[in-house]
Amino acid sequence: MGHRLTVDVVSDIVCPWCFIGKRRLERAAEILGCAIDIRWHPFQLNPGIPVEGISRRDYRTEKFGSWEYSQKLDARVAENGRQAGIEFRHDRMERTPNSFRGHVLLAAALKQGIEVQNRVAERLFMGYFTNGEDVGDPRVLSAIARECGVSGNLDDPELAEYVRSEEQSARAAGVQGVPLITYHGALVSEGAAAPEMLAEALLSREGTRALASNRAVGLDKID
Repeated sequence: MGHRLTVDVVSDIVCPWCFIGKRRLERAAEILGCAIDIRWHPFQLNPGIPVEGISRRDYRTEKFGSWEYSQKLDARVAENGRQAGIEFRHDRMERTPNSFRGHVLLAAALKQGIEVQNRVAERLFMGYFTNGEDVGDPRVLSAIARECGVSGNLDDPELAEYVRSEEQSARAAGVQGVPLITYHGALVSEGAAAPEMLAEALLSREGTRALASNRAVGLDKID
């Protein structure tokens, strides 16, 4: 393909499969021989989490019935992460944060460009899943914003409203789980598909788009 593709991903910053999906998209880009820019859209898997977050052990125990079963799920994630080049450090993750403020930071980053937003997404994923940082803490998020060169007020009500509106739109469209990956509105993957499958789906979507574009040009010539 040899050019740049912009892919839209509905995700949550505390979703491990979204981080894995990011790495798999990057691998798909290598397979295709192109660059992939990711535009991130907000979705809270746990919107009812208190704004200050909650003990991860307490939350996971209640959600999955036991801490032991939760650890089995973590082991599955960690194995998939290793295959994708991610070191998940669940031992460092003490709290399950409310992710709304993190999505506000991503919205602020997008105002400065898709590359800045992608840099912030990477930093948030690494911060939570590898460093064990509380990515719901305003102080942590402010530090990440400065580190990634994001300017602006993270308490801006317009940014918060943008995040709410985007998430409402996703839910209204039937989104229930993440990551949800699309290309020019066409579904690529519901979930973190294997790189080869992502590459094949993107190639198919790109081919369909090019064909439609060529047909449009042909119609223009006929007119």
